[in-house]
Amino acid sequence: MNYSNEFEMLAKEYSKAGEDDKVLFDRRFGSLVINNNKVVGKNEIDGFCVKYKTIKDGVDVKVYIKKNTNIENPIHLCFGMLPKEGKQIIKSKFFIGKNSKVKFIAHCLFPNAVHIEHIMDSEVYISENAEMLYLEEHFHGNTGGAAVYPKLKAKIEKNGRLFEEFKITKGRIGILDIDYEVEQKEKSSCKLLMKAYGKKNDKIKINETLHLNEDFASGIAKSNIVLTDNSIGEVLGMVEGNAKYTRGHIECHEIINGKNAKASSLPKISVNHPLAKITHEASIGRIDKKKLETLMSRGLTEKEAIDFIVNGLLK
Repeated sequence: MNYSNEFEMLAKEYSKAGEDDKVLFDRRFGSLVINNNKVVGKNEIDGFCVKYKTIKDGVDVKVYIKKNTNIENPIHLCFGMLPKEGKQIIKSKFFIGKNSKVKFIAHCLFPNAVHIEHIMDSEVYISENAEMLYLEEHFHGNTGGAAVYPKLKAKIEKNGRLFEEFKITKGRIGILDIDYEVEQKEKSSCKLLMKAYGKKNDKIKINETLHLNEDFASGIAKSNIVLTDNSIGEVLGMVEGNAKYTRGHIECHEIINGKNAKASSLPKISVNHPLAKITHEASIGRIDKKKLETLMSRGLTEKEAIDFIVNGLLK
């Protein structure tokens, strides 16, 4: 099968980001590859269907997982922009059918970003007894020229499960402004996990809200942020326990290493039923000086030692 130059170039960047680009060519794996406002690669497999159309500055995508389907291999998504400048809007809707199970591995790649704006506006619908894992990793290059705005609205039906991980630990971040909101029904569960490593003048803002609306719903929102140099991190988290036996937890850990790095955390919990239980935990600290000195005594530079510690924290 012939592939476009854009597809080949994004596949190379996928490999540079530490992933196996062969999965994008393997017909056993479902995949979707977008560059700028164009779908440059797509592979539908049994139970996985994609519909899309081009919009101004981006793509409108609908992803369907057929009911009663267990997709064994991960579906790979690659959204990128190869130019130095530009704007990309991805409007996506995910429909996970009843009794289905699926895992997505997504990468957003802006390796040459000088002035890139990426807007991801997503809606997720998880049907009864369905499960969705979404592991998302970003690489924005090394200049700090990317501004990324991921937005998610999710609805989880009875016994549905959502696990979402957002990770950016390589290169620079630039501006990252995350806004996630999840509505949960009876016996559903959700876990949101954020990992970010801010450098120089990177700016990170994370806003997460879980609405535990029906009995026995449970949810966790956890953020691990490391801030160095002049970077800034702000985490806002809210969990509502609106029904009996709902269980929710907000957890935020921020590490700062640099005189001008700034971190803030504002957890908010709301209990609207006497049998609901919602908890929170937050901490802001510094990189352990003894660990740093030990690594430097073994031949690592200070930067290498810090990166080693951070990679362990954000693994």
